[in-house]
Amino acid sequence: MVQYFPYLLLLMVAIMLLIMFANRLKVAYPILLVLGGLAISFIPNVPTITLNPDLVLIIFLPPLLYADVFSLSLKEMWKWRRIIFSFAFIVVFITAAAVAWVANMVFPGFSLALGFLLGGVIGSTDAVSASTIMKFVKVPKRISTIIESESLLNDASSLIVFRFAALVVTTGQLVWTDMALNFLWVVIGGTLIGLGVAWVMRKLHKYLPTDANMDVILTFIVPYIMYIVANEVGASGVLAVVAGGMYMSFHLTSILAASTSNKGWAVWDILGFVLNGLAFMLIGLALPEVLIGIEAEGMSLATATNYGLLITGVVVGVRLLSSYGALLITQVMKHFITVADRRNLGFRLPLVLGWAGMRGVLSLAVALSIPLTLENGEPFPHRSLILYITFIVILATLLVQGLSLPALIRWAKFPDYEDHIPEAEAESLIRKSLAQAALDYMQKHYKEGINDSLLLQNQKDIWQYQLDLSKSNTTTPEERKKYIAILHHQREILRQLNKNPRIDEEQIRNFHRQLNLEEEKWEE
Repeated sequence: MVQYFPYLLLLMVAIMLLIMFANRLKVAYPILLVLGGLAISFIPNVPTITLNPDLVLIIFLPPLLYADVFSLSLKEMWKWRRIIFSFAFIVVFITAAAVAWVANMVFPGFSLALGFLLGGVIGSTDAVSASTIMKFVKVPKRISTIIESESLLNDASSLIVFRFAALVVTTGQLVWTDMALNFLWVVIGGTLIGLGVAWVMRKLHKYLPTDANMDVILTFIVPYIMYIVANEVGASGVLAVVAGGMYMSFHLTSILAASTSNKGWAVWDILGFVLNGLAFMLIGLALPEVLIGIEAEGMSLATATNYGLLITGVVVGVRLLSSYGALLITQVMKHFITVADRRNLGFRLPLVLGWAGMRGVLSLAVALSIPLTLENGEPFPHRSLILYITFIVILATLLVQGLSLPALIRWAKFPDYEDHIPEAEAESLIRKSLAQAALDYMQKHYKEGINDSLLLQNQKDIWQYQLDLSKSNTTTPEERKKYIAILHHQREILRQLNKNPRIDEEQIRNFHRQLNLEEEKWEE
């Protein structure tokens, strides 16, 4: 591995250059990374880095899932829970069934079990590609929430399909009662394990004499523990990471100190950048190995490519039909239950939701994790073909859907759904609420001695505050303690404000970070 180190450094340089170029072109960077990896793979004498299939999911999946959870709004997820869960579970199962049927009917020697395995491999959508595209075009918050939340949860459902299909292929056995019980354990066990590990880690953060660096390292270890423990007992590692991440995200401000949170955000931003960059580059670099496998199967490249394009059409078509089906069902069910929006949303919203289903990192990682042999030692059937079809689906959806999605969003001209208070108005409301809360808290708890403390006076003008502070020799520990207590009270007000469905949670998080920075300045 040491001999590959210079090559890895050059790859990181190439990744940064491609991402800068993508930002300049206002194109989702995963698209250029995949194409860059393809180009590099055809350079003569370029080293081939082959990852152990058993380690692919463990290396990339837990931290990327964990980071995605912290970037989502649990409040918004709950508001749009019906359509999110429909896309994340029902649509994934329908897609897997459609892929299985088509593959079984068209591909020679392709069983239904292999078809479901392929459906599980390509069943999940990629949140990074969609969210990167939506940074360059104005898109309603509800659309970004649905797409990103669905992409997080369908990782779990697609892996469940893949897991059971792989079990049938490798063992040749299918017992429905055992499978039903196993499914319940996979879902419920994974969720409980994730919550249990998160609860233990919360206590460790609270009671262990750790510093900021140690706490950040613990946050890096946590998703791996959740994932590995769940997998070891036969439960879903993905659901464990998602459930545990949601628990940690909800309790984040009570778990980590301000300085730790600030460092943690920076570390995780860099980690996500590196892992996503390497993962998408790996998609392109994997092509030569996949082509060798296709040749070994004795199948022509043209035939394999046609199979891949056929499955791409099935995946995209099923998602579009499901998107319009979900809209139709919502219009019917709104007469019987409370839905998030009772208005007629038109045909453009489901079109964008359906077209935003690009495939990415997880699909390749799952495909690479397919075992090389069956339990009896025979080669896994059609493994190379599955890898190549996965590659085609990823490349086709990234290029066709990824490049056309911005134009589609602009064409759709979405109205202002008025899901949230206008940004400036919400920011003004939050600032006034925090200022009033701070003044009320000081008046209630520190009425005496406020005028004796430059810090706690909270001067009317920030510049005058800085001038007065510079004239003071120092601030006492007692003053700092009082000021930090006020900041903690402001956090409680933020939690209350976050219950308002009309305030975007992203703005609440921004104020949380501002309070963290302010508290870090005065921590002892």
